[in-house]
Amino acid sequence: MSETAAPSAEPAEPAAEPRRCQNCEEVLLGEHCYACGQPTKGLVRHFGSIVGDFMDSVFELDSRILRTLGPLMFRPGFLSIEYFAGRRVRYVSPVRLFVFLSLFAFFAAQLSFDFEDAADGGPSVEVDTPEGRELRNTEGIRRATSVEEVGRLRDEAIAALREARNETSDIPAVDFGVGIGLDVAEKSIEAEARRRIREIEAAKAGGYEPEVPPEMPRDGSMSFNGRPWHPVDNPLQVGWLGEAGNAWLNRQAGKANENAKRINRDPNLLKDAFLSTVPTSLFVLLPLFAVFLKVMYVFRRRLYMEHLIVALHSHSFLCFALLVVLLLDLLAGWTAALPWLSRPIGWVEVAMIVWMPVYLLVMQKRVYGQGWIMTLFKYCVLGAAYLLLITIGASLNLMISLVNM
Repeated sequence: MSETAAPSAEPAEPAAEPRRCQNCEEVLLGEHCYACGQPTKGLVRHFGSIVGDFMDSVFELDSRILRTLGPLMFRPGFLSIEYFAGRRVRYVSPVRLFVFLSLFAFFAAQLSFDFEDAADGGPSVEVDTPEGRELRNTEGIRRATSVEEVGRLRDEAIAALREARNETSDIPAVDFGVGIGLDVAEKSIEAEARRRIREIEAAKAGGYEPEVPPEMPRDGSMSFNGRPWHPVDNPLQVGWLGEAGNAWLNRQAGKANENAKRINRDPNLLKDAFLSTVPTSLFVLLPLFAVFLKVMYVFRRRLYMEHLIVALHSHSFLCFALLVVLLLDLLAGWTAALPWLSRPIGWVEVAMIVWMPVYLLVMQKRVYGQGWIMTLFKYCVLGAAYLLLITIGASLNLMISLVNM
């Protein structure tokens, strides 16, 4: 019985050589070497992939940004709750989200508006006179010598302010922002007029002519004690600082004085310097706001880092909302000649401004889960405390910008 020969087996293909780390020759199990940590990707590759990796590393600008921005704008507290539940990888991290949006928002703010030059003292407006357009401000009221002159200057300045406000009334959002500044200027003019009238009436009652204050510098330089600052003739003096401290203070005043002259020629210098430092200032204030949250919700037994996550998401929303408002304002300006289009854009802008405080209240309610009455009470306390903190921070930031611009 003959045996049939078994068919010869085909030679097996050699196993593929495993990828090895180019640094330590260990077998790679992923995109990073587990032994030495070197990544498989270096810089010797297509430039486009390097740009993509950079944007992903710095801002996480991939599909996560689309999954993040929608809930950030329209679902108060959702991102913080997701983060606490452990669902983190699908969204942009809170720190990167805040950095990305704050930089874009305040860069857009720098580009969105310009200050007009005003080489004069105090709030000023242009008014129509028989001689043409004329600048009126609190400096003219301050130097007036009769009650009648004060009243005339005050009425002319306020009338011009109200005329300026009427010119923006067709676009509600623009009127909202401009109106705040005009209201402040009007109150300042009225207060200066009342003060000057009291001085004139007191002088008349005493039988002497009212004193005319020295004219303030019109080149933008600073003044103290009613006289221009000078390092020798009229320096800043703070008793408890001592000689060395006052010398340093006046050196800073000298820098600020020179910068004030530059700002007088171009007010946008201060605006740009101030807005460029706002993201950094907010980043410094964020931990303090988280402390406020920790104090207000001390019995909720949450970790400090949880409050910091809430602070990052709330500030990210505010920066995103500010960016949207600026874009809407730009669109309203571009379509000003088309009222049927600019007015709806203006109303959407107003709705966005109203949505900001409402969003923060709803976010606080959803994240911390307390009743509406207690949430509203804590919301008001937190708002007042943080508003004070922001005011102090903005003032310090303004002074630093004035000295170091």
